[in-house]
Amino acid sequence: MDSLPTHPASTDTITEADFCARFVAEMMTAAPIYDGPPEELRAYAEDAAPTYFAEEWQREMGPEECAQSDIGYWEEG
Repeated sequence: MDSLPTHPASTDTITEADFCARFVAEMMTAAPIYDGPPEELRAYAEDAAPTYFAEEWQREMGPEECAQSDIGYWEEG
């Protein structure tokens, strides 16, 4: 049985820069559903990403899951 592909940067060794870049990229996939301009979303993601990286348990979730979790709160607001 083939194993599932993994992202090249494990969250065990991921740098803050890589985490933030991946977080922003994942957040930007939601631009079509975001109620605002893409530039605003990018600025928000760039500000939010380091706060997720700072928390070890969130860093362990990975940047993509953190971004999706954040996106999940949009409809609750």
